[in-house]
Amino acid sequence: MTHKLKLKPVASLRTIRGIPVDQDLRFNQIIVTGPPGSGKSTFIGSLGGWPEEGYIDLSLKGWWRARALSLRPREVHLGLPFVGRVQALELFHEDWLAHWRELNLDESRILVPPTARHLLSVDWRSRYVFEFLIPTAGTLVSRCRARAQLGTHPIDCSVNPEVVRRQLDIYARVALHLHRRGMTVYVRTAPASPPARIVDTPSERIHG
Repeated sequence: MTHKLKLKPVASLRTIRGIPVDQDLRFNQIIVTGPPGSGKSTFIGSLGGWPEEGYIDLSLKGWWRARALSLRPREVHLGLPFVGRVQALELFHEDWLAHWRELNLDESRILVPPTARHLLSVDWRSRYVFEFLIPTAGTLVSRCRARAQLGTHPIDCSVNPEVVRRQLDIYARVALHLHRRGMTVYVRTAPASPPARIVDTPSERIHG
């Protein structure tokens, strides 16, 4: 179990530039996300994906049509809805960092593409596959502190283990929510680690 997620290894794998992926996954489906320092850029670089970071607000209707997703594989930062906040926040936004203890994720405002209604409809749900990088808290703290020594990411200079744990927990909740809403989600502890699928009982899933 990783951050309260029940996971199982993917049974059939192939490799893309040394990265193990699900046998059935297509290269241009991949969207990579995770908290700061989780290895998103390393993952994209190894795959040979689009080098520039993207951003999607998961509370925004039609985010699946965003131009940031037109070039894939791609690393994206997620804008997430929180109770009492009108605007979605990234988990390194100054507002979230200032109020992270009291801000609660508003899962009811996280949207997913509609299901394809007829033969000519765009099947947005199958167009994207989310790869969530969710390492252990200790690993992520160590990685952020190492980056701080290099001075490449100013946000790492004041890394707080409690903040890191909250970021990891929120990303795990988002991964589970997207999975339950019918999106394809994989979870990894590191860029080169094998992917895992979330184990969920039918009664817990949300459809629509």
